[in-house]
Amino acid sequence: MDFIDQLQALSSKIDKQKENIQTEEATKTAFVLPFINALGYNVFNPMEVIPEYTADVGIKKGEKVDYAIMKDEKPIMLFECKWCGTNLNDTIVSQLYRYFSVAEARIAILTNGIIYRFYSDLEEENKMDEKPFLEFNMLDIDEILVSELKKLSKSSFNLENMITTAIDLKYTKEIKHILAEQLKEPSEDFVKFFAYQVYSGKLTQSVRQQFIDITKRALNQFINEQINNRLKSALVSGSDISTDEISQETVETDTEKNIDDKKRGIVTTEEELEGFFIVKAILREVFDVNRIFQRDNKSYFAILVDDNKFKQICRLYFNSANKYIGFLCEDKKWEKFLLENGLDDIYKYADRLKAIVLQYDNKE
Repeated sequence: MDFIDQLQALSSKIDKQKENIQTEEATKTAFVLPFINALGYNVFNPMEVIPEYTADVGIKKGEKVDYAIMKDEKPIMLFECKWCGTNLNDTIVSQLYRYFSVAEARIAILTNGIIYRFYSDLEEENKMDEKPFLEFNMLDIDEILVSELKKLSKSSFNLENMITTAIDLKYTKEIKHILAEQLKEPSEDFVKFFAYQVYSGKLTQSVRQQFIDITKRALNQFINEQINNRLKSALVSGSDISTDEISQETVETDTEKNIDDKKRGIVTTEEELEGFFIVKAILREVFDVNRIFQRDNKSYFAILVDDNKFKQICRLYFNSANKYIGFLCEDKKWEKFLLENGLDDIYKYADRLKAIVLQYDNKE
């Protein structure tokens, strides 16, 4: 059973049983241990999963964290569990915070068996961040986040790659949250930023108030226009442009992608997205990953610079039993290389990937 299938099966079980789970211990047995098992760790093997892991903190001896996930006899993840009816927003994480500061693990998880919040020490070494880098809801599974969650599994766990992903997830989420707040209720500084670009007069109180409404209206109109323009491009009929060319020419919003992909029979898989994030993780050392985009096609999954079809970094061919990565050669033909050991083999081509993006950058 695939990872996402295991999560969906557990999600269905949680939905049916949550009303009958009345204690923390029952939550751990019914919900948390199956989740850990889905990640590939043997919950019956004390070399992999240690319940009631002792974490002595200063003068406090014998304090225990609910579960520690082990690798090479060292803890790599700590789980603190609450009853499934607990609101995690009201939960004080000081206990988990203390465990984190003395244990070797770089990943800490707070959960009620339904919501999983993943923490690390991205801002200050050996000090758990106040905000999680990832939140996963078992009753509302986000398939995009499934590929990120899978990186914590036994078969995929790589601490360096996970920390890189955590940084990306944490700050992307926070910036998106800020943008959502500004769209709903723009702050004075946000409004001033735009007003100073377009208004040469004095920003009196009445003018600032006027620009609050103008800014909200302009931003919402801009977003709607972008969506409508992409939808028109995707749904255009009677054009000489092939569907493959449409996919190469358009910058797809989430709404357009759902409609256009359904029309063309394209399904972006979990493994394709995981491959995309691996490439981003590799290139982060030498390139601005905000300039790296992906476009899916029926026969391949393209990774590009600046969403430009003439700046393809590589192609992933994951639509058959064997998986390949492809690079454009000097004769303008694509050469495919077998990923014998799965997605981890992408790291073998790290130098080539870096050389390609730097070449694009130098040409500019």
